[in-house]
Amino acid sequence: MFTGIIEAIGKITALKKEDTNLRISISSPFTSELKIDQSIAHNGICLTVVNISDDVYDVVAIDETLRRTNLGLQKVGSKINLERCMKIGDRLDGHMVQGHVDTTATVLSVAEQGGSWIYSFEYPALAGHITVEKGSICVNGVSLTVVDSIKNTFSVAIIPFTREHTNFSELQKGDKVNIEFDVIGKYVARIMSEKN
Repeated sequence: MFTGIIEAIGKITALKKEDTNLRISISSPFTSELKIDQSIAHNGICLTVVNISDDVYDVVAIDETLRRTNLGLQKVGSKINLERCMKIGDRLDGHMVQGHVDTTATVLSVAEQGGSWIYSFEYPALAGHITVEKGSICVNGVSLTVVDSIKNTFSVAIIPFTREHTNFSELQKGDKVNIEFDVIGKYVARIMSEKN
C-alpha cells in the first residue's frame, strides 16, 4: 500500500528483455536502505526488488504490467517517480494507492497558470474507469486531486514543489502516464454496474 507522495526520483540505468519480461535497473538515493523482495512504486507501479548492487537495484516487469502501463516506453536515462510502501502508523498524506495501475492516459495539455500548472489527460473509455471532480487520482504514482472531470478526460493542478520533485516537469503533450483510479470509486462503479 502506498500514499502517492513521491519520495525520490530514480534514474533508469539499464533495460534488459528476459523472454516477455523486462528487467529494469534503477539508481536511487535510498538504494542502500532497500532489501530484496521489497515493494516499491515506480511511476505508480508496484514492483519487487530482485537484486541490489551498490546504488542500483533491479525490478522485473511481466508482460501484463508492460501492456497496462508506460514502462515499456521508458529508456535508459528516464526519470521515474519512486515511493517505498507505507509503514503502519505513518501519516497518510496522499490517498490510499495500491500500486496496481489500471491503464495509461495521454497528456492532452500542460499549461502554466500563475505559478502552478494544469495538466489535462485522456484515458480509454472502459467500465470502472471514472474520475470525479475533487476526487483522488494517482498519475505516475503521484496522489492528486481532480480539478475537472469530463467523459474520459480530467485535469489536475500541480504546485511548484510537486512539479520540481517528480517527473511531471518532463511531461509533454502526447506523453503516456500511468493511471490508478481511486479504489473506492472503482468498487462503487463495480457495484453499480452489477445492479443494472
